Amino acid sequence: MTSPDLLVDRGFSPERRTKALVEALPYIQRFRGAVVVVKFGGNAMTDPALSESFAEDMVLLHSVGIRPVVVHGGGPQIGSLLARLGKETEFVDGLRVTDRETLDVARMVLVGKVGRDIVGSINVHGAYAVGMSGEDGGMITAAPRDEALGFVGDVVSVQPGIVERLLAEQMIPVVSTIGADASGQAYNINADTVAGALAGALGAEKVVYLTDVPGLLTDVDDPTSIVARAGVAELETMIADGTIAGGMIPKVRACIEAVAAGAASAHMLDGRIPHVVLLELFTDAGIGTMVTEEASS
Repeated sequence: MTSPDLLVDRGFSPERRTKALVEALPYIQRFRGAVVVVKFGGNAMTDPALSESFAEDMVLLHSVGIRPVVVHGGGPQIGSLLARLGKETEFVDGLRVTDRETLDVARMVLVGKVGRDIVGSINVHGAYAVGMSGEDGGMITAAPRDEALGFVGDVVSVQPGIVERLLAEQMIPVVSTIGADASGQAYNINADTVAGALAGALGAEKVVYLTDVPGLLTDVDDPTSIVARAGVAELETMIADGTIAGGMIPKVRACIEAVAAGAASAHMLDGRIPHVVLLELFTDAGIGTMVTEEASS
C-alpha cells in the first residue's frame, strides 16, 4: 500500500485530492445531461500522451452524465499521406486545393484513420465511442466554398438526428468532417466550422476548440495577453480595430459563428495542456478564453 508520505511527495495529498473533487462537484451537477461539442485538433492530435489524456477526459465527462460529441480535423495527416503518394499540395488563402484525388485521400485519412484512432483510444476505457462522417444519415449538407478550391465545402445545413440517437444510447459520437451535397458529391469541410454548426444544431451547452495557443491573445507573441472572456460584439470590435489579427481571426470567427448558431458558449483552449477540457469545465478559475453572446460583466 502507498504510504501517505509518498502521496504527498507526488503531489497527491488527501487534502489536494479532496479539494479538487469538492471544487468539481457543482460543475458536474450543473452540466449533467448537457451536450458538449469538442473540436479535437492541433498538437493534441499528434502527441500520443495528449491523445490519451483527451480520451480519458471524454470518458470521464461521459461517466458523470455529460454528453460529449467529438469533431476532429486531420490536415497534417492528410498532408503526410499526400506527400507519401508523391502528390503536391497547393494552398489558397490557407486552404488546401482539393481535387478528386485529394478528396479521396481526405476521406480515407479522416474517416478511415484519424476517426478510427480516436474511437479506439476512447474505447480502451469501455465501448462508448462510435465513429461517423458528416455524410452518414445526411448529417451535413455541404456546398462548394469556391470553385478555385475544388471540393472544399461549407456547411449548408445540419441534421443532427443520428448524433442525437447515439447520445440517447449513451454513446460518444466521433465525427469526421466530410459532408455531401444533394447529389451525393462529397466535400472536405473545415473542422472548426463543422463543430460550431453541429453545436448549434444540438443546442449544446458548450463548444470547445482545442488549439495550439493558450486562448485569444491580443498580442500573439505575449501569452500573458490572454482575454479570459468576451462577448460577440466585443470580438467584432477587436477584429475591426486590428486588436485581433492574423492567425487569431479564424479561431475567433469559429467561436463567434458557434455562438451565433446556437451554442450557449464557445471556448478556445490550449490543447497542449493535459486534461485541459476538465480544467475548463470543472474548476473555478477555468482556462483559456470563453465567448458568449453578451459581453463580460
